[in-house]
Amino acid sequence: MKTLTLLRHAKSGWDDPVARDFDRPLNPKGQRAAAMVGRHMKALGLAFDHVVASPATRVAETLDHVRQGYGDDLAPVWDQRIYLASTATLLDVVHDLPVGAEHVLLAGHNPGLEELVLLLVPDGAALRDEVEIKFPTATLAEMTFETAAWDGVKAGKGTLTRFVRPRDLDPSLGPDTP
Repeated sequence: MKTLTLLRHAKSGWDDPVARDFDRPLNPKGQRAAAMVGRHMKALGLAFDHVVASPATRVAETLDHVRQGYGDDLAPVWDQRIYLASTATLLDVVHDLPVGAEHVLLAGHNPGLEELVLLLVPDGAALRDEVEIKFPTATLAEMTFETAAWDGVKAGKGTLTRFVRPRDLDPSLGPDTP
């Protein structure tokens, strides 16, 4: 069995005067949400034997704040393909994961992450409706697959075992709060 956990980057700062979208940093709310998600990951006992992430600033900062709450270095492999990737590209990234990795964290962006969950998890599955409504920033989605190899991850074959939004952990991290 393979376990794939997706993490959308935390809320970024649109007010920051950066020249490129790639360089946009987190805002203070995003920093708090990422640390809270990290603490929750630790409380759940989540462990990863491989982490792959977009090299965008907001993803790198998200992982840094998650690490602060999680208490362990996630040591990501940076993969440029994940930056604003389509679902097809993200699925290629998944299929290219190391054979020996059983529990993988993939950190990136929407709409790709949300669309990947909707592709991999069949209609009517538990929690899928929540993903369809919205996959907010700093949200975790965990899926399991009955396969021995990552290239066995196919459309409609995943089980969504966890969908955790920052507002589920702390209502002040929900929409329309500073």
